[in-house]
Amino acid sequence: MHAHHLLNPHLPGAEVCLKFLNSLQPLGLLLLRAALGVIFFTHGFPKLTHAGSGMQAMFVQHGLPAQLVYVAAVLETFGGLLLVLGLFVRGAALLLAIEMFVAIVKVHSVHGIMAVHEYEFPLALCAASLALATVGAGAASVDHLLFGDAHRSRAAKPSKK
Repeated sequence: MHAHHLLNPHLPGAEVCLKFLNSLQPLGLLLLRAALGVIFFTHGFPKLTHAGSGMQAMFVQHGLPAQLVYVAAVLETFGGLLLVLGLFVRGAALLLAIEMFVAIVKVHSVHGIMAVHEYEFPLALCAASLALATVGAGAASVDHLLFGDAHRSRAAKPSKK
């Protein structure tokens, strides 16, 4: 059976498969948050601890203010930690997505849009961050413990029938 058949809810057995995949959503969001958080933290912490050692010059070389290295360092370090914890995920993820978009435009896409290999990693980080900003942290998060479903948009809440 092809994978697209498993996702068609009208086929026999597909409903069970979809229910199973839906039950894994908290785990999937936790893994996404953890991976992104670790990546951002490990890129941000060196900027935070070594901001003056060539980092400012690199920012200026790409047409960005030198002081922006501190903003990027704090955002990546603490934004990464917030993602791992699952705390204030939507805000942190949105800011990280914006930062990655700026990085793509100002730093990684200097050879043009067709040179995807130059910006594929920040593009993936941007897209994943934007996805978290839109869907939230998930059930396995501090956000869920503190705010329950209140942080979810009306569109994301299941309809009552």
